[in-house]
Amino acid sequence: MGSLLGRIVYVLSPRYAARLRENLWKSGVCSGEKEQARLLDRSVKEAGKSVMELIPVWFGREMAEKVECEDWHLAEEAKAAGKGVLFLTPHLGCFEISARYTSRYMPITVLYRRPKLSWVEPFMLSGRKYANLAPADVSGVRRLLRALKKGEAVGLLPDQAPGAGEGEWADFFGRPAYTMTLVGKLQKATGAAIIMAFAERLPAGKGYRLHLEALPEKEITPAELNRHIEEMVKKSPEQYLWSYNRYKVPAGAKPKEGSC
Repeated sequence: MGSLLGRIVYVLSPRYAARLRENLWKSGVCSGEKEQARLLDRSVKEAGKSVMELIPVWFGREMAEKVECEDWHLAEEAKAAGKGVLFLTPHLGCFEISARYTSRYMPITVLYRRPKLSWVEPFMLSGRKYANLAPADVSGVRRLLRALKKGEAVGLLPDQAPGAGEGEWADFFGRPAYTMTLVGKLQKATGAAIIMAFAERLPAGKGYRLHLEALPEKEITPAELNRHIEEMVKKSPEQYLWSYNRYKVPAGAKPKEGSC
């Protein structure tokens, strides 16, 4: 059903389809027309699955049990050392299930931005009751800081375009993208462990495989952050949300040459 939905949206929304193709082609993750066509088809289907799985992920109590993770010891080691854990989950795979799985083992505060479709918000808030939600503003950042200083977990989307004054221009797959500086600031202020997280969507609805990767314990620059995201995306490029407007110029931000 998800694959079918993905194809329908791709056909009915030329703007969405054009952005998906442009971001995918310019990323350089594939070469040759046959490989591009194959990856495009798989990306369209995976995008549809990401929508269809939201309701069961938000409201299905058993969904977290469908996650397998061989790397969870990385989070446990940070917790045992008394450190907060900053989970970075790009728009890759099922990023919603990553936070839900984490909430089974430690309190987690998730940075939250209101959806453009207002009717979606009540469902989102109800479905995310497993986490403490922090709005994407100054008060929300303070909540993140408090959580990390208490040795708790924090989750955010590191490839989400920040507002003007909250980021720097850094290349992402060879193109300038306005990239958040929040990750480095949080790490510097709290000494938190930084862990990249990717919940790989398994075929035939079999569940998810959560991959974790610990990053160096230092202040991460926007350029370094993008490199780590790129490396993770390359492991499963068909599950990246290429339709996301990653290269937009936020209102009030000064465009960089080559930006959209």
